[in-house]
Amino acid sequence: MLLKIEPIFRAVKSLSSYKVRQVKTRVILLSAKGKQFTQKDARRLSKYSQLIFICGRYEGVDERVAKYVADEEISVGPFVLFGGEVPVMTIIEAVSRLVPGVVAKEESIKNESFSDKQGVEKEYPQYTRPEIFRMKIRNSKFEIRNSRRGWHVPKILLSGDHKKITSWREKQKKN
Repeated sequence: MLLKIEPIFRAVKSLSSYKVRQVKTRVILLSAKGKQFTQKDARRLSKYSQLIFICGRYEGVDERVAKYVADEEISVGPFVLFGGEVPVMTIIEAVSRLVPGVVAKEESIKNESFSDKQGVEKEYPQYTRPEIFRMKIRNSKFEIRNSRRGWHVPKILLSGDHKKITSWREKQKKN
């Protein structure tokens, strides 16, 4: 199935009528051949007032959509899916959390990790209670990885020494 250009053009035209009012709009076609989406793209797209996503299904869309209607083609990874709906949800999730006011505590966005070649800082491991998790299941696939003493939270995290904890977290990000 290949989606025709006419209905896509009409839909985008009707949605982008806001351009007349100088709303900053970006039309994005989800495509396996598009540029791979990164955190840097999420930051860039969060600056737009309106994002219009075009999702193909199965075979995609008429090539003229990519050439003349869309501003850019984006892929969420080096794999093929049935359609672009799930990739669009991924992009919306990444972009919307960067829009001011969407996340109540903006510090949580700044403190979140990820910085590699794509502008994504690595995260440190995080733990919850109990301090020691002991298996209660016998003869399971987890038994091999389970020691008799259980799975522990690193002692440094229980120390209360915030400087050492911060140092440990920074070290973990590098690994």
